[in-house]
Amino acid sequence: DGENVGETHTADIKIEYNPMAKVSNDATGEEEEEEEKVTYSGQFRQAMNVNAGGDLSEATVMDCIMHWLSIGWKVFAAIVPPPHWGGGWPCFVVALSLIGCITALINDLASIFGCVVGLKDPVTAFTIVALGTSVPDTFASMLAVRSDDSADNAIGNVTGSNSVNVFLGLGFPWLIASVYWSAVGATDKWKAKYADWLAQPEFEKYRDTGAFVVQGGSLGFNTLIFTILTTFAFIFLFVRRLYIGAEIGGPDWANQFSSATFAMLWFIYVIVCAIQVYHPDSMMKV
Repeated sequence: DGENVGETHTADIKIEYNPMAKVSNDATGEEEEEEEKVTYSGQFRQAMNVNAGGDLSEATVMDCIMHWLSIGWKVFAAIVPPPHWGGGWPCFVVALSLIGCITALINDLASIFGCVVGLKDPVTAFTIVALGTSVPDTFASMLAVRSDDSADNAIGNVTGSNSVNVFLGLGFPWLIASVYWSAVGATDKWKAKYADWLAQPEFEKYRDTGAFVVQGGSLGFNTLIFTILTTFAFIFLFVRRLYIGAEIGGPDWANQFSSATFAMLWFIYVIVCAIQVYHPDSMMKV
């Protein structure tokens, strides 16, 4: 019949805690997690099928083309143990080892190609080798841009990977080589190889002890050009933030102009450094 003003109604609510409900939910979640875990054989099945074994009817022509072009690398990558084995450590160690093998393979193939076409080793290094080792970083940054709300992970991936290359990729082998030559000392082969170097008075002290020698070559010049172009790249990103509001993204014309600008910076670096390698005297005069 409705409620009248001034009437008061009360109700008793009893809340009971059921610990079995949480156990049941946790068990269900663990079962779902187990189903999501990929087995070793499942990795190979995914590598051998388009769309990683998904619905083939949804695969596009480009998906099929890319699958057959990369099926060898997919099967090779399937050797890596599943990430849930041993807390992820077998996956990490094997993946790191495979990356080292692939990098060594790319370096050897690039050197052979450079010899065939007549490219000098420094030019081969900052063109073919650099492209071969940087393309995976490019795709990783692209995926980071698409999946994240900010550009932090994309730019952090580029700077982080290059930091690892310089500080660990160069530093660790150089440390091992320095320790080795410090323990072995100067051999006859070492003295013959660096005879001109030992003839200089400031290096005479290494005649008996030996040392790990790294010829600088054009490294100083390349680093100077890289620093100048990198500074311009950061200024360009700051300008984008000022006028567009973001380092990455925005209108189509801004994206296309940004891509062209950064591609131009890379071409400038390659051309200038290549000129310095083939005509060092002319670059010194400049």
